[in-house]
Amino acid sequence: MFTVNQMPPQIAPALVARMEKVEVATVGHFLHSGFPDRDLRAVLPEKRVAGTAVTVRLPHADSTILHYLTKLVRPGDFIIVDRCGDTKHACWGGVVTHAMKLGGIVGAAIDGPATDFSEIRRVELPMWCRGPAPITTKILGLEGAINVPVSLGGHTVHPGDAVIADESGLVILPPERAEWATEKALGMQEAELVLLDRLRKGEWLPDISGATKLVEA
Repeated sequence: MFTVNQMPPQIAPALVARMEKVEVATVGHFLHSGFPDRDLRAVLPEKRVAGTAVTVRLPHADSTILHYLTKLVRPGDFIIVDRCGDTKHACWGGVVTHAMKLGGIVGAAIDGPATDFSEIRRVELPMWCRGPAPITTKILGLEGAINVPVSLGGHTVHPGDAVIADESGLVILPPERAEWATEKALGMQEAELVLLDRLRKGEWLPDISGATKLVEA
Protein backbone atom coordinates (compact mmCIF):
# COMPACT_ATOMS: atom_id res chain seq x y z
CA MET A 1 0.00 0.00 0.00
CA PHE A 2 1.27 3.45 -0.89
CA THR A 3 0.38 6.73 0.83
CA VAL A 4 1.07 10.00 -0.97
CA ASN A 5 0.06 13.12 0.94
CA GLN A 6 0.23 16.70 -0.28
CA MET A 7 3.55 18.48 -0.35
CA PRO A 8 3.96 20.70 2.73
CA PRO A 9 4.11 24.50 2.70
CA GLN A 10 7.69 25.63 2.23
CA ILE A 11 9.70 27.75 4.63
CA ALA A 12 9.81 31.37 3.39
CA PRO A 13 12.83 31.97 1.13
CA ALA A 14 13.99 34.98 3.18
CA LEU A 15 14.10 32.82 6.32
CA VAL A 16 15.86 30.00 4.49
CA ALA A 17 18.55 32.46 3.43
CA ARG A 18 19.10 33.33 7.10
CA MET A 19 19.04 29.66 8.14
CA GLU A 20 21.82 28.91 5.66
CA LYS A 21 24.14 31.11 7.74
CA VAL A 22 23.49 29.15 10.95
CA GLU A 23 26.01 26.60 12.20
CA VAL A 24 24.21 23.54 13.55
CA ALA A 25 26.61 23.40 16.50
CA THR A 26 25.59 26.93 17.47
CA VAL A 27 22.00 25.75 17.87
CA GLY A 28 23.42 22.94 20.01
CA HIS A 29 24.57 25.59 22.49
CA PHE A 30 20.98 26.42 23.45
CA LEU A 31 18.81 23.48 22.34
CA HIS A 32 19.10 19.85 23.42
CA SER A 33 16.40 18.35 21.21
CA GLY A 34 15.84 18.38 17.47
CA PHE A 35 19.14 16.71 16.64
CA PRO A 36 19.12 13.29 14.91
CA ASP A 37 21.74 10.67 15.79
CA ARG A 38 25.26 12.01 15.25
CA ASP A 39 26.13 8.85 13.28
CA LEU A 40 24.33 10.46 10.34
CA ARG A 41 27.40 11.85 8.56
CA ALA A 42 27.79 14.36 5.74
CA VAL A 43 29.04 12.98 2.43
CA LEU A 44 30.00 16.57 1.50
CA PRO A 45 31.05 18.06 4.85
CA GLU A 46 31.98 21.39 3.28
CA LYS A 47 28.32 22.07 2.44
CA ARG A 48 25.77 23.78 4.69
CA VAL A 49 22.15 23.82 3.53
CA ALA A 50 18.70 24.68 4.82
CA GLY A 51 15.25 23.87 3.54
CA THR A 52 11.82 22.37 4.07
CA ALA A 53 11.45 18.76 5.18
CA VAL A 54 9.71 16.43 2.73
CA THR A 55 9.43 13.02 4.38
CA VAL A 56 9.53 9.49 2.99
CA ARG A 57 8.90 6.21 4.78
CA LEU A 58 10.68 3.51 2.82
CA PRO A 59 10.54 0.06 4.45
CA HIS A 60 12.80 -2.94 3.72
CA ALA A 61 14.13 -3.26 0.17
CA ASP A 62 11.40 -1.45 -1.80
CA SER A 63 12.42 1.95 -3.21
CA THR A 64 9.32 2.44 -5.39
CA ILE A 65 8.07 5.39 -3.32
CA LEU A 66 11.42 7.21 -3.48
CA HIS A 67 11.46 6.98 -7.27
CA TYR A 68 7.90 8.33 -7.32
CA LEU A 69 8.91 11.27 -5.13
CA THR A 70 11.38 12.50 -7.75
CA LYS A 71 8.46 13.80 -9.84
CA LEU A 72 7.01 15.76 -6.89
CA VAL A 73 10.02 17.52 -5.37
CA ARG A 74 10.46 21.29 -5.57
CA PRO A 75 13.41 23.68 -5.33
CA GLY A 76 14.12 24.21 -1.64
CA ASP A 77 12.96 20.79 -0.42
CA PHE A 78 15.14 18.72 1.92
CA ILE A 79 14.34 15.01 1.69
CA ILE A 80 14.16 12.95 4.89
CA VAL A 81 14.14 9.17 4.37
CA ASP A 82 13.04 6.83 7.17
CA ARG A 83 14.44 3.37 6.42
CA CYS A 84 12.41 1.68 9.16
CA GLY A 85 15.50 0.06 10.65
CA ASP A 86 16.96 -1.34 7.42
CA THR A 87 20.73 -0.81 7.52
CA LYS A 88 21.54 -3.30 4.74
CA HIS A 89 20.09 -1.81 1.56
CA ALA A 90 21.16 1.49 0.00
CA CYS A 91 18.00 3.22 -1.26
CA TRP A 92 19.81 6.19 -2.81
CA GLY A 93 22.43 6.07 -5.54
CA GLY A 94 23.59 7.85 -8.66
CA VAL A 95 20.34 7.86 -10.67
CA VAL A 96 18.22 9.08 -7.75
CA THR A 97 20.88 11.71 -7.05
CA HIS A 98 20.59 13.08 -10.58
CA ALA A 99 16.77 13.00 -10.57
CA MET A 100 16.57 14.79 -7.22
CA LYS A 101 19.19 17.35 -8.23
CA LEU A 102 17.21 18.14 -11.37
CA GLY A 103 14.15 18.60 -9.16
CA GLY A 104 15.96 21.30 -7.22
CA ILE A 105 16.23 19.76 -3.75
CA VAL A 106 18.81 21.32 -1.43
CA GLY A 107 19.82 18.05 0.24
CA ALA A 108 18.75 14.78 1.79
CA ALA A 109 19.22 12.70 4.93
CA ILE A 110 18.76 8.93 5.04
CA ASP A 111 18.44 6.91 8.24
CA GLY A 112 20.45 4.18 6.59
CA PRO A 113 23.16 3.75 3.95
CA ALA A 114 23.51 5.15 0.44
CA THR A 115 25.70 4.22 -2.51
CA ASP A 116 27.54 5.85 -5.42
CA PHE A 117 29.25 8.41 -3.21
CA SER A 118 31.52 9.48 -6.05
CA GLU A 119 28.43 10.42 -8.07
CA ILE A 120 26.92 12.28 -5.11
CA ARG A 121 30.13 14.26 -4.81
CA ARG A 122 30.36 14.89 -8.56
CA VAL A 123 26.80 16.22 -8.71
CA GLU A 124 27.41 18.11 -5.43
CA LEU A 125 24.15 17.08 -3.82
CA PRO A 126 24.48 17.48 -0.03
CA MET A 127 23.70 14.16 1.63
CA TRP A 128 23.69 12.83 5.21
CA CYS A 129 23.50 9.08 5.81
CA ARG A 130 24.96 6.18 7.81
CA GLY A 131 27.69 5.39 5.32
CA PRO A 132 27.99 3.38 2.11
CA ALA A 133 26.47 -0.01 1.22
CA PRO A 134 26.83 -2.08 -1.96
CA ILE A 135 23.42 -3.82 -1.83
CA THR A 136 20.61 -1.68 -3.20
CA THR A 137 16.85 -1.51 -2.87
CA LYS A 138 14.65 -2.60 -5.78
CA ILE A 139 11.43 -1.45 -7.47
CA LEU A 140 9.16 -4.02 -5.80
CA GLY A 141 5.87 -2.10 -5.71
CA LEU A 142 5.03 -3.17 -2.16
CA GLU A 143 4.57 -0.15 0.11
CA GLY A 144 5.82 3.27 1.17
CA ALA A 145 4.63 6.71 2.22
CA ILE A 146 5.31 10.34 1.36
CA ASN A 147 4.76 13.26 3.75
CA VAL A 148 3.93 11.38 6.92
CA PRO A 149 5.69 11.71 10.29
CA VAL A 150 8.95 9.75 10.14
CA SER A 151 11.92 8.89 12.32
CA LEU A 152 15.41 10.14 11.46
CA GLY A 153 18.13 9.04 13.84
CA GLY A 154 15.69 8.78 16.73
CA HIS A 155 14.06 12.15 16.07
CA THR A 156 10.53 12.54 14.73
CA VAL A 157 10.34 14.69 11.60
CA HIS A 158 7.09 16.14 10.28
CA PRO A 159 6.50 17.30 6.72
CA GLY A 160 7.17 21.03 6.54
CA ASP A 161 9.71 21.13 9.39
CA ALA A 162 12.71 23.41 8.95
CA VAL A 163 16.04 21.65 8.38
CA ILE A 164 19.58 22.98 8.79
CA ALA A 165 22.46 20.61 8.03
CA ASP A 166 26.23 20.95 7.91
CA GLU A 167 29.45 19.14 8.85
CA SER A 168 28.34 18.84 12.49
CA GLY A 169 25.04 17.13 11.69
CA LEU A 170 21.41 18.16 11.40
CA VAL A 171 18.87 20.09 13.42
CA ILE A 172 15.14 19.78 12.76
CA LEU A 173 12.91 22.64 13.89
CA PRO A 174 9.13 23.08 13.88
CA PRO A 175 8.40 25.84 11.36
CA GLU A 176 6.96 28.11 14.06
CA ARG A 177 10.27 28.00 15.98
CA ALA A 178 12.63 28.25 13.01
CA GLU A 179 12.87 32.05 12.94
CA TRP A 180 13.44 32.31 16.70
CA ALA A 181 16.21 29.67 16.64
CA THR A 182 17.81 31.19 13.56
CA GLU A 183 18.01 34.70 14.98
CA LYS A 184 19.28 33.46 18.34
CA ALA A 185 22.00 31.40 16.65
CA LEU A 186 23.07 34.25 14.37
CA GLY A 187 23.29 36.56 17.38
CA MET A 188 25.54 34.05 19.15
CA GLN A 189 27.75 33.74 16.08
CA GLU A 190 28.16 37.51 15.93
CA ALA A 191 29.03 37.56 19.65
CA GLU A 192 31.65 34.89 19.03
CA LEU A 193 33.39 37.13 16.52
CA VAL A 194 33.66 39.79 19.23
CA LEU A 195 35.05 37.19 21.66
CA LEU A 196 37.68 36.08 19.15
CA ASP A 197 38.73 39.67 18.66
CA ARG A 198 39.19 40.04 22.43
CA LEU A 199 41.37 36.91 22.46
CA ARG A 200 43.53 38.30 19.67
CA LYS A 201 43.98 41.47 21.73
CA GLY A 202 45.41 39.46 24.62
CA GLU A 203 42.55 38.59 26.95
CA TRP A 204 42.33 35.08 28.42
CA LEU A 205 39.40 32.84 27.47
CA PRO A 206 38.65 31.72 31.09
CA ASP A 207 38.59 35.36 32.20
CA ILE A 208 35.98 36.12 29.55
CA SER A 209 33.89 32.96 30.05
CA GLY A 210 33.88 33.13 33.84
CA ALA A 211 35.86 29.91 34.30
CA THR A 212 38.66 31.74 36.12
CA LYS A 213 36.26 33.11 38.72
CA LEU A 214 34.72 29.68 39.34
CA VAL A 215 38.04 27.82 39.64
CA GLU A 216 39.73 30.40 41.86
CA ALA A 217 36.77 31.08 44.14
